[in-house]
Amino acid sequence: QVQLVESGGGLVQPGGSLRLSCAASGSISRINLMGWYRQAPGKQRELVATITRDGYTNYADSVKGRFTISRDNVENAVYLRMNRLKTEDTAVYYCDTDGAYTSGNAFNGWGQGTQVTVSS
Repeated sequence: QVQLVESGGGLVQPGGSLRLSCAASGSISRINLMGWYRQAPGKQRELVATITRDGYTNYADSVKGRFTISRDNVENAVYLRMNRLKTEDTAVYYCDTDGAYTSGNAFNGWGQGTQVTVSS
């Protein structure tokens, strides 16, 4: 079973920055798409950004120009650099991956979530 461990969340003032990390472990042969999602209180989970194995990225309009997603295919890790944070960025952030085990079976996994709070 793939395990995803996230880190880097916390409390930051508006205009500040944070960097989230997510590392995948397990009997992984290959990870395809990696992404970050977030869920604010009372709202549905929404896409923040995704990145393909080849480095193609996609961002929600609300974070374009402020957030940058990147990945390390050797370490099976994905990162989210968040700049110019706004109060509306407050949410629990989850990483998501899909790929294949060494057995050949496909997987899709979610992290446990990391809280990001933007407040003065």
